[in-house]
Amino acid sequence: MGLSVVVLAAGEGKRFRSSTPKPLHAAAGRALLWHVLAAAAGLRADSTVVVVGRGADEVRTAVAGFSLGPVAFAVQHEQKGTGDAMAAAVPLLPPEGDVLVLYGDTPLITQATLEQLLATHRTLRAGVTLLTCEAQDPTGYGRVLRGPDGQVTGVVEQRDATQAQRAIREVNAGFYVFSRPVLDGLAQLRADNDQGEYYLPDLVPFVLARGGVVAACRGSEAETRGVNDRAELADAGTVLRRRLLDGLMASGVTVVDPSTTYVDVDVEVGPDTTLEPLTILEAGTRIGARCRIGPNVRLTGCTVEEEAVVTQTVGVGAHVGPGAQVGPFAYLRPGAELAAGSKVGTYVEVKNSRVGPGSKVPHLTYVGDADIGAGVNIGAGTVFVNYDGVAKHRVTVGDGAFIGSDTMLVAPLEVGPGAQTAAGSTITKDVPPDALAIERSDQRTVEGWGARRRRRKLEAQGRAADSQQDEHGRG
Repeated sequence: MGLSVVVLAAGEGKRFRSSTPKPLHAAAGRALLWHVLAAAAGLRADSTVVVVGRGADEVRTAVAGFSLGPVAFAVQHEQKGTGDAMAAAVPLLPPEGDVLVLYGDTPLITQATLEQLLATHRTLRAGVTLLTCEAQDPTGYGRVLRGPDGQVTGVVEQRDATQAQRAIREVNAGFYVFSRPVLDGLAQLRADNDQGEYYLPDLVPFVLARGGVVAACRGSEAETRGVNDRAELADAGTVLRRRLLDGLMASGVTVVDPSTTYVDVDVEVGPDTTLEPLTILEAGTRIGARCRIGPNVRLTGCTVEEEAVVTQTVGVGAHVGPGAQVGPFAYLRPGAELAAGSKVGTYVEVKNSRVGPGSKVPHLTYVGDADIGAGVNIGAGTVFVNYDGVAKHRVTVGDGAFIGSDTMLVAPLEVGPGAQTAAGSTITKDVPPDALAIERSDQRTVEGWGARRRRRKLEAQGRAADSQQDEHGRG
């Protein structure tokens, strides 16, 4: 039996008060629409259609970057309800099979629930199957109507419901599976309701009138909640992150304080790694086994290999090798490559550079566009001067070299293996292997200068006091 997925994502999201299309607002590091498509991806549908409206081009561009399989797009030009949105998608669907209908603002739905909905539909050979749930507060939901035999007979929106119907707590979650021929009945829908819209659940009487089966599958209210404003977006993000952290802890990761640990959906963390409080791991980050991350770390698109320690650090597009140590107060910019056993310490910034195995950059240093070999020590206050105002240039430091504190390495430059620079030097010429490079002015020592300075200061203070006394006398 073939399967198509249709995601209705044309809503304006007025309550967001944003120029960003509603489905593209992010929770746990990914757009709301991404979460929905990801939940459906495991069903291996034959086709997927996303119905777009406002911001259609932005949504198309975003979906192209999701890497969740091919997606076709239908456009709902006017907001005339879910039935109208579905009608826009129908021309892109095959003539047979099942059609699963989802919403682009429901990021908490899971693959397991969708599988259960689809299985119920197919087991009962239904024309349409609704996902329903028991709502603690059904306000705003469509109420599920049942006959004396328990058969679903329809759905009534709250605006159109009687007082008795509003007391019903079984609500329509808005997820459906239709037998594809049922959708031909969309042409018969009428907008004779309070909102003047075409409602997709109004196909239920159409199915029943033709002797078809209408089924219901009970789901969780927590999974089916839509996101309609920024407060609900924050709530959804909290739920998603907690799911992710629970999954990590189940796989052997220690999360010291889940309430202050933020992990995006596609982050990977190896077993026996500890995430300290105030750790933020953003999209594309991979952490190996037996690492210690945090406290106060933010990594985006970084790879940290096994047994590394990263504390109080910001990293973007960086690679931290096995057993490396980073921080506190370090900044790893794109292209930073730290080899095994290396160290980048306090107030060190590394950009587009490689720090070789066992090399140390302990503190107060800028490393930009550099290739540092193995076993190198970079002294405090060193600056790799890589920019001449027009172009960036590289510095190479050979294995075993020693860079003295407060050294300026002016690129392009090569410091040979085993070479050393004297503290306080500005190095502008290549340094041969095993050489010592010194660039300083001769030191001049003026004996007694401090005592003379103090004496002059006291004499000046005395003259000022005498002048003030004379002023008072004349007064």
